[in-house]
Amino acid sequence: MDYFLLTLIQLIDSVGELLLISIGLAVIFGMMKVINLAHGEFIMLGGFAAIYATRAGINVWIAILVVAPLAVGLFGMILERLIIRHLYGRMIDTMLATWGLSLLLTGLATTLFGNSVQGISAPLGSVSFAGYSISLYSQMMVLIGLVIVSSGYLVMRYTRMGLIARAAMQNPEMAASLGINRSRTYAYTFGVGAALSGLAGALLAPLSGVVPTMGAAYIAKAFITVITGGASIITGVSLSSTLLGSIGSITTFLSNPIFGDIALLLAALILLRLLPTGITGKILRRAA
Repeated sequence: MDYFLLTLIQLIDSVGELLLISIGLAVIFGMMKVINLAHGEFIMLGGFAAIYATRAGINVWIAILVVAPLAVGLFGMILERLIIRHLYGRMIDTMLATWGLSLLLTGLATTLFGNSVQGISAPLGSVSFAGYSISLYSQMMVLIGLVIVSSGYLVMRYTRMGLIARAAMQNPEMAASLGINRSRTYAYTFGVGAALSGLAGALLAPLSGVVPTMGAAYIAKAFITVITGGASIITGVSLSSTLLGSIGSITTFLSNPIFGDIALLLAALILLRLLPTGITGKILRRAA
C-alpha cells in the first residue's frame, strides 16, 4: 500500500509539472493562434528572474509567485507590441520570428548568466514516508497548478474580462464593432500567457535548476500537450496533462525517462489520429 501511494504521489507530481509548463502556451496558442517557439525561453527567463530576485534579498515565495511572472509578463507584452502584433494571421512568419527570438534569448542569457546550472533551495523541506523522502515543495507546485487552472476556468467562463477576451479572439470584427479594443486585449492575453510561462520557470527553479538552454527540454512537451488537449484551453490542457503525464510517468517508472518521453509522444500521436481536433474538439465543444 505504501509503495502504491508513493507511486501515485510521483505520478501527480509529473502531471502537475506538465500542466505548469503547458498552461502559458495554451493561452497564447489556444486564444491567439500564435505558435510561440520562444515559450521555452519564457520559462527560462522566469527561472532566472526568481533566482536573481532571491539573491537580491527578496523572499523566495514573492520572487517565485510575484516577481518572476510580472517580469516575464511585462516582457511578453513588450514583445507583442514590437513584434508579434504585426504578424497576426501569418503563422509561418510568427513561427520564424519567435524561433529567432528563441535563439536570441538563449544567446543573451548565456552571455549574461553563463552556461552553468543555477538554482535556489527548495522551501518547505520534506517529510519521510515509508522510508522515502517526499518534497513538500513538489506538492505545493501541484496545488498551485490546480489554483491556476481553477481560476482560469472561472475567469474565462464567468467574468466580463473572460468574455471580452474570447470575443476578441473568436470574432475580432464583431468585437471591434462593439467597442472592444482588440490591440489592448491581444497585448494583455499575450502578457498573461508569458507570465504563466515565467511562473512555471520560477516554480521549477528549485527542483531542476535553470540554464540558458533549458527551453528546448520543455517546448516539445508543452506543444504536444496543448495540441492534444484541443480547442478548449483550460479543460483541454488539464485533460491532456493528466493523460499524457500519467502515461509518461508510469513508463518512466517501469523503464527510464527516455522511454517515458517516447511513450508520451506515441500516446499523443495515437490520440491525434483518433481525435484530430484534440481531446476536447468533439467531446467538450463548449468547455472553456
